[in-house]
Amino acid sequence: MEMESSPGSELKPVDQEAQAKPGRKKGGWITLPFIAGNMLGLGLAINGTTSNLLVYLLKEYNVESIDAAQIANIVRGSLNLVPVAGAVISDSYFGCFPVILAGTAINVLAFVLFLLTAALPSLRPPHCSPPSAACPHGTAGQLAVLYAAVCLLAIGTGGTRFNVATLGADQFGTAREQDTFFNWYFVFLYASFIVGETAIVYLQDGVSWAIGFGACLGTATASLVMLVLGTRYYRMPAPKGSPYTELGRVIVAAVRKARVGVAGHEQYYVGDGTVADSGSDGAPSKRLGFLNRAAMITATDGTPGTSSTTGWRLGTVQQVEDLKSLLGVLPLWSSGILVSVSIGVMIGMVILQALAMDRSLGPRFDIPAGSITVCSLAAFVASTPVLERAAFPLWRRSTGGALPTPLQRVGLGHAVNVAGVVAAALVERRRLGVVRARRATGDDVEAVGWVAPMSALWLLIPLGVVGIGEALHFPGNMAFYYQEFPKTLRSTATAMAPLLIALGFYLSTVFVDVVRRVTEWLPGDINQGRLDNVYWAVAVMATVNFGYFLLCVRLYKSRK
Repeated sequence: MEMESSPGSELKPVDQEAQAKPGRKKGGWITLPFIAGNMLGLGLAINGTTSNLLVYLLKEYNVESIDAAQIANIVRGSLNLVPVAGAVISDSYFGCFPVILAGTAINVLAFVLFLLTAALPSLRPPHCSPPSAACPHGTAGQLAVLYAAVCLLAIGTGGTRFNVATLGADQFGTAREQDTFFNWYFVFLYASFIVGETAIVYLQDGVSWAIGFGACLGTATASLVMLVLGTRYYRMPAPKGSPYTELGRVIVAAVRKARVGVAGHEQYYVGDGTVADSGSDGAPSKRLGFLNRAAMITATDGTPGTSSTTGWRLGTVQQVEDLKSLLGVLPLWSSGILVSVSIGVMIGMVILQALAMDRSLGPRFDIPAGSITVCSLAAFVASTPVLERAAFPLWRRSTGGALPTPLQRVGLGHAVNVAGVVAAALVERRRLGVVRARRATGDDVEAVGWVAPMSALWLLIPLGVVGIGEALHFPGNMAFYYQEFPKTLRSTATAMAPLLIALGFYLSTVFVDVVRRVTEWLPGDINQGRLDNVYWAVAVMATVNFGYFLLCVRLYKSRK
């Protein structure tokens, strides 16, 4: 698909500055440094905080381990769910840039509160070492400040994270450029995550929580500055009102005409008083034919294009096709939920595994448990340019055709994700074997703080494989939605991928809770449980889900 930016295109009117200075070129790669600066600053601060939130809850608020993992997953889910609301607001009312600007400012305020929770002892419960059930928990007031910071972080992220993707894609005019931008968008995003999960986590956990949150506040402020500095270069398509109202009108109009007979020679309303006969090029497609009734002209509709025709009785052919495109994508979108569930389960549990393994690198340095997931991010960042510059061109030469389509990349991501979960199960089985061997020799493996003599570096294998799968899956999904969604729903399209992530983290908490209730695989001490069985169950579900994805691909009809 091509995003038009020429005079008279549907992206007009643009911002007032563009109208005042038509000679200045808007958009293009010149905007990337400013967009990347905003992404890097926020990504570093946000992910550095969320990846270490579990440890913060354990060490500073005395929350029990599995409960802390569940809370951390809910927070991660919220940070990916709220962007859907941000996308709706952006598409319907304000456009991307104002929403991103407001979200960045709210994130700065969130880190002010996080800094206060770390710097003021009165905002935390008394320190308790080692953590146990007898340790005092936070008071209502202390938890209110902490959760207020978390809520502000989620709201701010809702306005920034994936609206930035739409703002960036709006700067380019071809599908190929947009596809390339989405790949590099995730590279910048995940690169910021890597720095957050290493430098920020080390500052928080190894030096001082106050210094760590102070660094987050500094980078969030810098991201706000970078966003504002690029204002003069951005191409800013103006919103045209809520597209969701138009889609709702199609549904209402189709329901109202549900009993109207279809003889095969109907006329359909194209717009601006134009009518298309059934079977002509301007008529709606035959898929989801029930919705075609919304654009079908009947005797009770009045004269199309006049005030006697209400928008809730007669829609246009384009509105009908836009709704069909949205509904047609949903089965494919749903096939990504279990991929995100498997990632959510692994991210939540792998930190607990790291806490129960040898994290030493030499005699003086221990890997922070919250940083262990950085391997997944590093694999994503490292594999993306390899895929873009080597693997995909090799694919084109070997097949004699084009580069892999977004859906082909998504399918490869499904398969690699299954392999990553299987690798996680095998590593955990090996770790539990070490635990059983030590128990047989008389070691008190149930003692608080006991660590299995097995290097946490083993966890890098499954995390690396899952990271490669993400490099295929998530950029492919985002490019697919952006190309297949109606142009009025571009921000919503880029929010579909984070919605998958959000549902994955939420449902992973539900999955873990069900496992805790019906099995004995996840006790408070994972050395006494069977986390490997949890991974095997996830691998089976992901494999079945891959088959469902292939079926959806076979049945899908592209809007093009």
